[in-house]
Amino acid sequence: MGSFNHRTVLFVFGCMILLCQNIVEVSSLKCKCEICKGTNNTCETQGYCFTAAFFKGGVIQYNYRCYEDAIEIFKIANRTKHYCNESLADVPNNPDYSAMSTACCNNRDYCNDITLELPPLAAEPKSAYLTTIEMAATIFLPVLAICAIVGGVYFYHTSHRKRSKHKPLPPVEDVSDAPNHPILNKGVSLKHMIEMTTSGSGSGLPLLVQRSIARQIQLVEIIGQGRFGEVWRGRWRGENVAVKIFSSREERSWFREAEIYQTVMLRHDNILGFIAADNKDNGTWTQLWLITDYHERGSLFDFLGRNTLDTNGMIHMALSIATGLAHLHMDIMGTQGKPAIAHRDLKSKNILVKLNGSCAIGDLGLAVRHDVTTDTVDIPLNNRVGTKRYMAPEVLDETMNIDQFDSFKRADVYALGLIFWEISRRCNVGGIFDEYQLPFHDAVLSDPTIEEMRRVVCVEKQRPSIPNRWQSCEALHIMSKLMKECWYHNATARLTALRIKKTLLTYPVYFVMQLD
Repeated sequence: MGSFNHRTVLFVFGCMILLCQNIVEVSSLKCKCEICKGTNNTCETQGYCFTAAFFKGGVIQYNYRCYEDAIEIFKIANRTKHYCNESLADVPNNPDYSAMSTACCNNRDYCNDITLELPPLAAEPKSAYLTTIEMAATIFLPVLAICAIVGGVYFYHTSHRKRSKHKPLPPVEDVSDAPNHPILNKGVSLKHMIEMTTSGSGSGLPLLVQRSIARQIQLVEIIGQGRFGEVWRGRWRGENVAVKIFSSREERSWFREAEIYQTVMLRHDNILGFIAADNKDNGTWTQLWLITDYHERGSLFDFLGRNTLDTNGMIHMALSIATGLAHLHMDIMGTQGKPAIAHRDLKSKNILVKLNGSCAIGDLGLAVRHDVTTDTVDIPLNNRVGTKRYMAPEVLDETMNIDQFDSFKRADVYALGLIFWEISRRCNVGGIFDEYQLPFHDAVLSDPTIEEMRRVVCVEKQRPSIPNRWQSCEALHIMSKLMKECWYHNATARLTALRIKKTLLTYPVYFVMQLD
C-alpha cells in the first residue's frame, strides 16, 4: 500500500508537469504579422508583438512582427537599440526613414493591430549652397531691373527729343480749342484770321490756333492720293479747306513741309496758303495733318487733262507759276527777312489752280533753304527724292554741286520749262490744240527709272518736241522760247525764275493791267 501510494504520487505529479507544459504551450502570444502569408498573417511568440509606422519615400508604411526578446527589435545601421514605444521625427544614421513610431506589447493576442501616430517631420536643413535656379534668379533679376531702368530712361529721352525735334505743335493737353483766343471768335473767316496774324511776321497762325482749327475740321471727301498719304476736302465753320494726311512713315516730310510753310515772309498769292499743322492721335495710330487753302479746280495736272486755255489764260497761268517760284527763290533781307528756298519737286501735280486761272505752288516737303550767314544749304533728312520725269540733267547724272544753293534753283527752272510745255500744249489757237501729255511721254514709260531718264535726258539729250505751228502765234512763240532757255543742258545758261517772270510781264500791256 505504501508502495502504491508512492507510485501514484509520482504519476500524478508527472501528469501535472505535462499539463502545465501544455497550458504554457497553449497560452503562446498571437500577433499580427504582415509578412506571414502562410499562417493567415499571424505569428506566435513567447515574447512580444511589435508594431512600427514610418515615412519612407514620402509614404506611410507599417510593420507587424513577433519578437522573442525586446533586445532584438529593430536594428538600424548595425546598431542594436530598443525602439519600443518611441516616436522619432528623424531616424539617426538612416536616411531612408523620415519619421518613425514603434510599440511593443504582450498583454493580449493581436495587441499590435493598432495604428500609430507619426510625429511631425523634422525640418530639412537649409543647404549652404544655392540651387541652379536660385543662382540664376539672383543674377538675372538685378540685371533685368537695371535694363528696365536704363531702357525707360532712354525711351523717355528719345521720345522727348523726338517730340521737340519733329513736332512743331504743343502737347494736346496745352490746348482746348483755345477758347479765349481773340482771333477764333465766331464769324471770323480763315482769310481774315490769316491777314490779322501774318501782316507782321508772315510766318503763319499761332500754334495753339493751328491746333484749335485742326480739332474743329470735319473731313468730307477724299480728293487725291500720293506716296505721302491722302488729300481730303474738309470743312471748318462752313469754309472748305484741304487736309493733307501723311502716313506715319512720312513724318519727316510732314514736319519739313509744315516747317517750310511757316518760314517768315513766305506767304504769297502764288504759294499754296498754309493754315495749320497737327498730329492727331486716334488711339491706334497717329495721323499727321497739314491743312491748306482748298482750290476746287484741283492740281494743274488734273486741270490740263480736262480743260484747254486761250493765249491770255496760258500766259496768265505761266506768269503766276513763275512769280511764285521767283518768290520762293528770293532772299529777303532784314529782321523779318526770308531765306531763299528751292522746291526740288516742281511738277504739274504739285501746283494748284485757282478760280481766277492763276496758280499756287504747293508740296514743299522736299524744299531746301539757303542760310546766307553760313552760305550753306539746309537739306531735309528724309528718304524721298524728286519726281524722276522732271529731274534736271545734273541731278540725273549726279554732277550737281549740292553745296551750292544756286544749283537747286537751276534744277527748279529746268522743271518749270517742262511745266510750261505741258501748259502750252493745251493752248487753243483757232480750234487747234494738243491732247494733254506728260513730258517725255513718247520716250519713256509711265513710271521711268533713273537709268531710263538719264539715257534720254543726259546721253541722248532729248527734250519735249515743240510743234512748228507754235512759231506763228506770239504767245506760244514766247512760251517756246522760254522753255528752251529753261532746259539747257548747261545749268548756268538757264534763265532765273525772276527773269522768266519779267519776260512774261512784257506780254501785251492790257493783260498785265488785268493781272494788277
